[in-house]
Amino acid sequence: MTLYREAGRAFSEGDRVQFTAPNRDQHVVNRELGTIEKIVENGNLRIRLDSGRALAFNIRENPHLDYGYAVTSHSGQGQTADRVLIHVDTEQAGEKLINRRLAYVAVSRGRYDAQIYTDDKSALAEGLGRDVSHRSALESTRAPEPQVEQKREPPSSLTHERQRTIERDLSPGR
Repeated sequence: MTLYREAGRAFSEGDRVQFTAPNRDQHVVNRELGTIEKIVENGNLRIRLDSGRALAFNIRENPHLDYGYAVTSHSGQGQTADRVLIHVDTEQAGEKLINRRLAYVAVSRGRYDAQIYTDDKSALAEGLGRDVSHRSALESTRAPEPQVEQKREPPSSLTHERQRTIERDLSPGR
């Protein structure tokens, strides 16, 4: 099921935009970003995608376009920006959204800088400490494997005397 609400947008040349639905004919994926290079009165647009590819289409035939100046961390996965600004409203987001995974995904998008803005530092710190990764059923039933210490053969370039000195120096109790 697809759900969207139509809303008017006033685009200008140079605006950052993102596609809000895939366009298979144009080979565009959902949330792909680009910059408007040219707008013609009849609704024709030319967009330079962040991948470098140029795309031309009529906005009336593909109305799934929105501003692309800010994106959610979810739609930003796999993308890199020089600088990211992260806004976390701890009252609105809830436990399922504020966790270690959010911290990793959001902060790791920034190449040089990432800044976090929040309404409550202590609630954010508590939430970001939450681990939401799930273990597989096999992991929780699998017994830990015993650790076996293996004796390593000395490299051939070491003399036997030098090897004994190293073993003596590394042996427990020294």
